Amino acid sequence: MPQPIVIGSQPLTLEDVRAVGREGRTAEWSVAADARVRKSRAALEGMLAQGERIYGVNTGVGGNIKFELTGDEAETLQRNIMRHLSCATGSPLPGETVRAAMLLRLATFATGCSGVRPLLCDALMRMLNAGVTPVVPRYGSVGASGDLMPSAYVARVLIGMGKAEFGGRVLEGAEALAAAGLKPISFAPKEGLALINGTTMMTAVAALLLPDAQAVLRGLLQAIALSVEALEAPTEPYDAFVHEKKGHPGQIAVAEYVRQQLKGSKLSADAAKQSCYSLRCGPQGLGPSHEAFESARAVVEREINSANDNPLIDPDEGRVYRAGNFYGGHISRALDTWKIDFAVMGNWANALMAVLVDDRFNSGLPANLVPNPGVNSGLKGMQLSVTSLACAIRQFAGPSSIHSLPTEQYNQDVVSLGMHSAVTAMDALECLRNEVAMVLLAATQAADLRGCADGLGEGNRETYRIVREVSPFLESDRPLETEVAAIAERLRA
Repeated sequence: MPQPIVIGSQPLTLEDVRAVGREGRTAEWSVAADARVRKSRAALEGMLAQGERIYGVNTGVGGNIKFELTGDEAETLQRNIMRHLSCATGSPLPGETVRAAMLLRLATFATGCSGVRPLLCDALMRMLNAGVTPVVPRYGSVGASGDLMPSAYVARVLIGMGKAEFGGRVLEGAEALAAAGLKPISFAPKEGLALINGTTMMTAVAALLLPDAQAVLRGLLQAIALSVEALEAPTEPYDAFVHEKKGHPGQIAVAEYVRQQLKGSKLSADAAKQSCYSLRCGPQGLGPSHEAFESARAVVEREINSANDNPLIDPDEGRVYRAGNFYGGHISRALDTWKIDFAVMGNWANALMAVLVDDRFNSGLPANLVPNPGVNSGLKGMQLSVTSLACAIRQFAGPSSIHSLPTEQYNQDVVSLGMHSAVTAMDALECLRNEVAMVLLAATQAADLRGCADGLGEGNRETYRIVREVSPFLESDRPLETEVAAIAERLRA
């Protein structure tokens, strides 16, 4: 049985987030994290005992900071935070995203800057490990004081509110806890705010999305490499000399990947032939995306392990910092950048599909890659679907972060819109994954029609084998949606 992911002893990685969010691994608290949490809570309680005025603890939140609260009101506020934020809309976020977000909130608490009790950390950990997954609508966050609304939909289940999925059923929050053998807790001062104030949900999306984006890029490069052989295009444009002279590491890496796909090929093409850009310029055009994804890991992992709460507690100095680490600027910018990469990749896939199916450009293969065209339309419909997806990705690619609007009594007068970036990036990547799946199917069909499957390069043979496991040769027209979905799932997995 896999070992639990340990929180607080060393920084969490993208792989850790995937293991908990997508694969269902459990998590556990480190001794060091427990000590930091206890010290932080003691420091907060000490400051309160001295009568210090602390935002969100004995004051209202946001624009209500001017209102001071009594002891009873301070506890009521933490529950009321969940109530007033219970107005999100839209279809639920994937359960894996919500699980990842729960892990990330625990990672924030492990820094010892949030002033929460160990009891709260334990309750959130138990809920995560038991498989109680809150139902979280996708719209409601502006990504400024963090993902307030989606995080509240997670937090409120701890006190028996809202809805959660458990054992394949959606239940009332208290019912889901009871089914898992858990009980609701009560929030102490600061704890409701600490659960919602941060970049938790947008970062969970980014952490799961980044490896998926890299996998889809590899799938597109596989489609390009397979098309090079199936369309008898020269391989010279991928020689190392060419790309070393340009010098960009992403370009060099993409060219190397395609060469590995072609390694051992028994096929040959006219080296003097100059192929179209979609077959010739992959390293130059998609290398920047490779670089963007590679460099983004550090940004996302820093955010995963950050103290993105407000206010922050320094337990050593006994000081409160009222600041803005909840602002989602870094993650919003990263996601917006990826959306542009997705659009470029979508354009590339659309161009490649056009070359594959058009008998004016595919080096003698039949129109729409089907025997007996005319009575059969082959991949004509699939090309339409590819183009539709490419256009959808372009629409999603518009940056979200530039659309800031003031809100919340002008307290949040500039917002990151990180969750909007996250949701649109999720949707764009889903479109791109399906688009690449279709182009992989088309390239495999082209290889069969060329009669070159046995002579393919080592990597291309593996690509061909994986596609043909779920999608046999298209002899005549048939519905293909289930086969496309199966290839897309391979890309995701």
